[in-house]
Amino acid sequence: MTFGPVGIRCPDHAGVSGRAVAPRRAVRQAKRSYVSGPIVTFTLIGLNVGIYLLQLLMGAGITASTGWINEHGVLVSRAIDSSGQVVGVSEGEWWRLLTAAFLHYGPIHLGMNMLVLWFIGPPLEEYFGRARFALLFLVSGLAGSAGALLASPDALTVGASGAIWGIMGAAVLLEARKIFVFGGQAMGLVVLNLAITFLIPGISIGGHIGGLIGGALGAFAFSSLRRMPALATLSVVGVGVLSVALAVSQV
Repeated sequence: MTFGPVGIRCPDHAGVSGRAVAPRRAVRQAKRSYVSGPIVTFTLIGLNVGIYLLQLLMGAGITASTGWINEHGVLVSRAIDSSGQVVGVSEGEWWRLLTAAFLHYGPIHLGMNMLVLWFIGPPLEEYFGRARFALLFLVSGLAGSAGALLASPDALTVGASGAIWGIMGAAVLLEARKIFVFGGQAMGLVVLNLAITFLIPGISIGGHIGGLIGGALGAFAFSSLRRMPALATLSVVGVGVLSVALAVSQV
């Protein structure tokens, strides 16, 4: 398969009628339609960009590292806010496990995450379906938050990176099982980002690894239990519940 200007196509099947080719395994063709296609992907991108712009409008500054939204949404086990109050997940503010995935420190941080989501999200959304892809993204975000708290509970952590790493993990898992192929590029994308994660300071290693594991587990459940959709969904929800439980154990 090769990456074309509007999605992914298979050179072996391009321009060949369905009667002439009988693939050994039923693999969905990833189609990127900008009218009715990857709605969840575009909605997630819109939410992240919209929240960042809202932070700017509220005077948070271009890094968006201050302000009401950041103060009430950043992931941290325990900290003191600008009013002197103790805040954090340890104080019962569990929403931070999810809200942090929609906050970013600056346009570069936001842009890089959204670029990867735009690149790899539509094919996965096509394969899993909108509801399952949305669930996978959210569960990966929770797994990333759990990993971040396990590794650095006192660090202020934001970004969709955990969820992004989750869908990258899903892509690698599906590619390894030859269920859904990205032309062999999924693993390379993960290796490149792993190098960046460990070489550049200030990046949440725990958040990235946690998201990667959560996304891979979710993709394994969805792909292995396709004939039992209810059980598959329950299994993925279980990954999210386990992630929250791990986060709780650190506060």
